[in-house]
Amino acid sequence: MAAAAAAAVPVATPTPGRMERVVLVTGASGGVGLALCRRLLEEDGRIHLCLACRNAQRSEAARESVLAAHPAAQVSTVEVDLGSLVSVLRAARDLRRRFQRLDFVYLNAGIMPNPQVRQLESLLCGNEKPSRLIWTSSSNARETAFSLSDYQHAKGQESYSSSKYATDLTSVVLNRKLNKQGLYSSVVCPGLVMSNMTYRILPVFLWKLLMPIMWLIRFFAKTYTLTPYNGAEAHVWLFKQKPESLDALVKYHSCTSGLGKNYVEPRKMDVDEETAEKLYEKLLELEKQALEKYDDLLDK
Repeated sequence: MAAAAAAAVPVATPTPGRMERVVLVTGASGGVGLALCRRLLEEDGRIHLCLACRNAQRSEAARESVLAAHPAAQVSTVEVDLGSLVSVLRAARDLRRRFQRLDFVYLNAGIMPNPQVRQLESLLCGNEKPSRLIWTSSSNARETAFSLSDYQHAKGQESYSSSKYATDLTSVVLNRKLNKQGLYSSVVCPGLVMSNMTYRILPVFLWKLLMPIMWLIRFFAKTYTLTPYNGAEAHVWLFKQKPESLDALVKYHSCTSGLGKNYVEPRKMDVDEETAEKLYEKLLELEKQALEKYDDLLDK
């Protein structure tokens, strides 16, 4: 349905002499990430869209899928495995060599807030217009699951909740540190989305039995967005907002009404700013150790 809707939208012709906005989307090979790419081109066909994916074959398949709906779009790819520090550093170096700036970075994949985001700082800070970091978090991000003594989530039993809370903390502290340099960070929650990851939890036939019930539940639970297209609502809404008008302590939730209407609901995050500052210092130390080990992957 999302692809059909995208195909019906005419692609804007690039304005001569106007430099297009560059948008990087991680986790773009499927789910919310791929739906987001299609929806962003519906909003602005002039952007240069860069799909960051772990698998080169799936990355190219995603690119072809996007171009099928938007033939005139500028779409490129970069291969990156966010679970590999070497891969992240190589991808960051590649992006620095390809682009003069990044206007939007959608961090839609990965568990731990990666300090190597700082390797893109030269592309994100000091530009003519503000740049944006938009992190995909969760309503399941909980302070009780997080510990500064185990910020890499090695010992805890709730690594997902812990990592998403760390994402929220990172976004908060980056705004305090980098707003003056023109970089703004926001956090979104896509709601409950049925994706390939979700379908692996239960056998397919069980999901087929459960889906009618889940659609009914949406009349009472607005965060049951269910489809990747709906789950990307908050991501797309932020694309259209002036960053200076946003609240750094708010998480923006994608919601869908029982009748299928998409909207965004802002909710205050339960974050401790002192803890955010301490986590940031730990991430900087982690980054320092990593860069000493992989110095050959840095620009000289």
